[in-house]
Amino acid sequence: QMRDKFGLEFRILDSERMRRLRRERGLYVNPWTHFPRLITSIDFLKRERMLNLFSEAVEAQRAEAAEDAEQAEELPPQRQAPPGKKSRLKEQKRKKPAYMRPFDLLIVDEAHNVAPAGRGLYATDSQRTRALRRIAPHFEHKIFISATPHNGYPESFTALLELLDPQRFARGVPVNPKQLHQVMVRRLKSDLQAWDGAPRFPQRRLEPLVVSYTEEERHLHRLLQKYGHLRLARTQENSEERLAAEFVLKLLKKRLFSSPQAFYLTLSQHRETLTGLSSAGSPGRGRQRPGVLRRQLEELEEESDDDAVLEEVQQAALEEASRVLSQPTPEELHLLDELVTLAEKACAQPDSKARVLMDWLRQTLCPDGPSSWCAERVIIFTEYRATQKWLYELLNRNHLAQGERLLLLYGGMPLAERERVKAAFQADPQQSPVRILLATDAASEGIDLQNYCHRLVHYEIPWNPMRLEQRNGRVDRHGQRAAEVNIYHFVSSKYRDVPPGALESFMVGELEDDLEFLAHTLRRVEAIRTDLGKVGPVIAEQVEEAMLGRRRTLDTRRAEQEAAPLRALLRQQERLEERVRLLHERLQQSERELQITPENVRAAVSVALELAKQPPLRPVEVRDPHGARPPLQAFAVPSLSGSWAACKEGLAHPFTGEERPLVFNHVQARQRDDVVLAHLNHRLVAMSLRLLRAEIWSSGEHRKLFRVTARLAQAPSSAQPVVVAHARLVLLGGDSQRLHEELLVAGGELRPGRLVPLAERELEYWLSRATPVLASEKDRARLQKVWPACREPLLQALQARMAERLKCLLRSLKEREKKEMRDMRNILNELRRSIEAELAQPSVAQLELFSDVERQEREYNYAALRRRLQQIDLELEQELELIRHRFENPQPRLFPVALTFLIPEHLAS
Repeated sequence: QMRDKFGLEFRILDSERMRRLRRERGLYVNPWTHFPRLITSIDFLKRERMLNLFSEAVEAQRAEAAEDAEQAEELPPQRQAPPGKKSRLKEQKRKKPAYMRPFDLLIVDEAHNVAPAGRGLYATDSQRTRALRRIAPHFEHKIFISATPHNGYPESFTALLELLDPQRFARGVPVNPKQLHQVMVRRLKSDLQAWDGAPRFPQRRLEPLVVSYTEEERHLHRLLQKYGHLRLARTQENSEERLAAEFVLKLLKKRLFSSPQAFYLTLSQHRETLTGLSSAGSPGRGRQRPGVLRRQLEELEEESDDDAVLEEVQQAALEEASRVLSQPTPEELHLLDELVTLAEKACAQPDSKARVLMDWLRQTLCPDGPSSWCAERVIIFTEYRATQKWLYELLNRNHLAQGERLLLLYGGMPLAERERVKAAFQADPQQSPVRILLATDAASEGIDLQNYCHRLVHYEIPWNPMRLEQRNGRVDRHGQRAAEVNIYHFVSSKYRDVPPGALESFMVGELEDDLEFLAHTLRRVEAIRTDLGKVGPVIAEQVEEAMLGRRRTLDTRRAEQEAAPLRALLRQQERLEERVRLLHERLQQSERELQITPENVRAAVSVALELAKQPPLRPVEVRDPHGARPPLQAFAVPSLSGSWAACKEGLAHPFTGEERPLVFNHVQARQRDDVVLAHLNHRLVAMSLRLLRAEIWSSGEHRKLFRVTARLAQAPSSAQPVVVAHARLVLLGGDSQRLHEELLVAGGELRPGRLVPLAERELEYWLSRATPVLASEKDRARLQKVWPACREPLLQALQARMAERLKCLLRSLKEREKKEMRDMRNILNELRRSIEAELAQPSVAQLELFSDVERQEREYNYAALRRRLQQIDLELEQELELIRHRFENPQPRLFPVALTFLIPEHLAS
């Protein structure tokens, strides 16, 4: 994705990369410094070893920068600071370079996953939060991406904002809406409309698949309910055992609702653990290990992208819960034995839900018989890998998986295999035979599957609404071509004729009743998608209560009311359409000024290939296989040698492997996978532009690109020859960093012995009238004779143009300096006032209701606020000095680049 869309090479940092680096570079290699652009998962990053290696990389950079700082000159004499202030700054600089950040950009996708977890009265840091807090200060720029940034806990949201921008926000301090809108861009699908007001995204429709459950399936559910009631009835006085019993019952119920196989595997493990501890003399039976089970349950809440890891954590938590539970009674053991027997029997055949699914798949994908498949595609999502395997075997036995019609996607599968499956499912149905994708939740996050699929089936309804929406987002996203996205879920025939929303209370406890409650949550989630950050956790908690028999209604009114001010806080103040229009106008203006057109980009590539002695691009015609669009002209990339060979990476079709041609117009590449867009950062274009820039400054025998050209121009009969000079103007600040850069144009008419300057608009007119025809050798000789007389006037014209631009630029830079200093003062002073106001608040009366962990977290946060308050004065001083130094004494640099002589056609020899 990064290579194809942005032309940037990234490397994935994971365990396999670590092993490879150690083999290639030794045991002590630091992975954070081996390549400038890295992609890693937060769960890999949060490991103590990886965090320590990151800290070592930062310290190495700091030591190098500190050494450079000691050798640097003191403050320039033009801006001598007062003695006391200067000594403080020098001392701070000697100890540690001010705000030296060795890394440029940190991008966190699904950023809500790193916010402090909120389940009790106060949000507490997770391992992911602590890991990000440790690395975030060492990045100059940060981008956090999330559809649900606010989980309803103010301290969690402010903690996330503090990680993003610690100068505007502090954890626990109320958010200033004005400051928030400076750093946040929020777009809802409903905000994006076509020119006529029609929705730009397809409508989402929920479709029920009606199931008639058997008496055997109801009996299995009743036995599990009875076992759960017996267990819970004996844990009233033991909160730790109560937690363990509830966890076991919820897990078993989730797996039962998923598939007989998933239920059987977990039930068998639970029974074996219980009986194993009993036969071993019960050394750990009922013994409390404070915090162990809770920590394991917290790990379960931190979703992983590896199904094997999820299963391992789940098994460990199940085993620990079994240790906490008291010894089972004979009645409970009898129930477990009966459940295991019935579950094992159910695994051998499709259950009612699987039969309905197979019938629906046949009607949807092969209505004319098993030998005739249509072009439709379906994604089936399940929560568990065990269910996925069981379903695959079932569909395969029923002739729904032959010939690669069905593929699997699960968390932890090899990256190459994952990409192969994704490419096959995203490819045109005429090219790829796959019609069914059977995927687990662990593989669903951040993957695009919408090209040729608009049908998604929830094989079971997740109890977590966020996971439900994550699934739906695989097809209901930008790039979906269908007018409607269909989301399917299973409902009991008992509730077939009950209108959605007609029931306010549910008789939970029976199989159909429990499943209807879950179906009701799915419909409720669909209605409040934009408020899931706040309401989602409430729904998840109420679902768990209902499945334990403690609730019969789903009530989100209070959470929705509390979400209203959060919704207002997150709402963008300005109209989105106006903002997009201004950005589009700026983009078009830049394209005009830089003359970035598809033709010019292609011409630059062609010249660069010629200079590099590489074969040229070859024009080809590409036809639409569906005949919906006219043929277009594209350019095949020939075999390239040397470093240019890497420019062909990404040309192979993701599925067929056939090499695709290039187009230089983004409109031609839209919604097509048979061509590749050669954008400005595409490797071929980027290498071409680098070569051309280098050739501009080359000299002597190595020069391949001439900086002077003479061409004919279409001009009036009274016109005289014109010379146009292009020069590069660079403005450097006090820290030798570039403040501004642009291309200047100056020139004039060639008259006998002199140069008559022309205005910039006149020069642009002449350049627009230029033709590709080069001047004759005789005319070039005449121009060489007059050049000495116009050389100095032309340089003076460039200098005059530079002086004219500098007046405007220096005023603009001065205003920019004042604005940055004013903004910095306002930001940090506003932060100071907010922290002081928060610290002045009386202590929370309900603090005694907090758990020990929550109380410690709050005390730590308030201690951090007091430390932050003490740092603001020095930080403001440092920031203002850095701004002054950046803008002080700007130095212009002018570099003449090229000359263009234009001879009117009527004067040409």
